[in-house]
Amino acid sequence: MIGGSAIIIRYIEPYTYFGSAVTLSVIGIIAVITIIMLSIFKNRYFCTNICPVGCLLGLLSKISLFKIYIKEDDCLSCGMCERNCPSGSIEVNKAKVDNETCVKCFKCLNLCPKNAVTYGIKPKEEVKFSLKRRELITFSAALVICAGAIKAGIEIGKTAAGKIKNIILPAGAIDAQRMFNKCLNCNLCINACPNKILTKADKDFGAVHIDYTKGEKYCKYDCRECAKVCPSGAIKKIPLDEKQKTRIAMAVINPDKCSKNGVCINVCPVHAITMEENQSAKVDASKCIGCGRCKTVCNSGAVEIFAINEQQRV
Repeated sequence: MIGGSAIIIRYIEPYTYFGSAVTLSVIGIIAVITIIMLSIFKNRYFCTNICPVGCLLGLLSKISLFKIYIKEDDCLSCGMCERNCPSGSIEVNKAKVDNETCVKCFKCLNLCPKNAVTYGIKPKEEVKFSLKRRELITFSAALVICAGAIKAGIEIGKTAAGKIKNIILPAGAIDAQRMFNKCLNCNLCINACPNKILTKADKDFGAVHIDYTKGEKYCKYDCRECAKVCPSGAIKKIPLDEKQKTRIAMAVINPDKCSKNGVCINVCPVHAITMEENQSAKVDASKCIGCGRCKTVCNSGAVEIFAINEQQRV
């Protein structure tokens, strides 16, 4: 995400899948079941070998001052800690704990009959961080792969966004390319939206977006729930007053279909619709924010909501 794209991360990041599963996403449910099955049969295999969060925490643990370590003078080599370690991080015969894969469950501390397994700052002679040549090469290769993935992700986002012409996004998403690159598809915003106008990624657009076509749906003028729960910043946490001035789409009224009852004028939160006597309603393009409220009350189907290329302040 720091590099500009979350495309690679969102396919393996666990929090995303759990959030997605809550909204009954098929991919999210399958991923969560897979993680649970791995946990049952392989203990912490996912955490220590696949999960990018675990990888990041492992790198931090590698250079952390506070570690789990074994005091060799007190160790009985009974193997109790090694046999019960859920992440397989302990080698009793070497009196070694791999803090990079250790999940700090502290089970080993409770099991050790001699309190030989300890958590804290290692004695001075043991606190040495030396990056071996093999580790340095691996780390350098990882950086190159990461940089390539970020670049590829951004290019994919540009290509995908370039093909999209009719996608409407929640206020704060700015444009399709940014949303595509930053959205984790965790679907937390979908769950939080009171009017249920947000829809999951689909074949048309690979990130969360707004769908005004199903039922009487519109974006609430005084609501910012989607931005509050977005963990990646795909939907920026802009203030409510700024959200109320952000154009996310554009309403257009077909004069041939307009029934001239003026209902749309009464519900427009920004007073963008006017109607002169014996004429059809008109939308002031300089005021309209595309919330879709007018469309929900129009009984003649005269109102159309069109997507825009980039969100702007009115």
